[in-house]
Amino acid sequence: MLHRPARLAGMGENSTPEEHQPSERAKVPAGVVPLLGLAAVLAGLLIAYLNRDFTGWFAYAPLSNKPFTANGAAFITEGTQIGLAVMVAGLLVLAFWAGYRLGLRAKSASQ
Repeated sequence: MLHRPARLAGMGENSTPEEHQPSERAKVPAGVVPLLGLAAVLAGLLIAYLNRDFTGWFAYAPLSNKPFTANGAAFITEGTQIGLAVMVAGLLVLAFWAGYRLGLRAKSASQ
């Protein structure tokens, strides 16, 4: 069986290493982080949806036989960009949380 060294916070009595115990303030309940990530995703979607801009325009080209199509052109308002950024931040929080939980599960399974 492999022996894994404990995290060293400092030397205790008799020069023996002691484990570092996280303070009570550092512990976050397990459901808070994914709820914050989900709230950010939903808020970002709402902000992006409410700030969309419907602009209609047309171009008249009397000498052209082909219709004009604006491929790749997108009009995104600043509010929509902010909403999308908030949504991406929430998705990053959820991805980090999921990876952290999977890492904890793999760590506990290997011990």
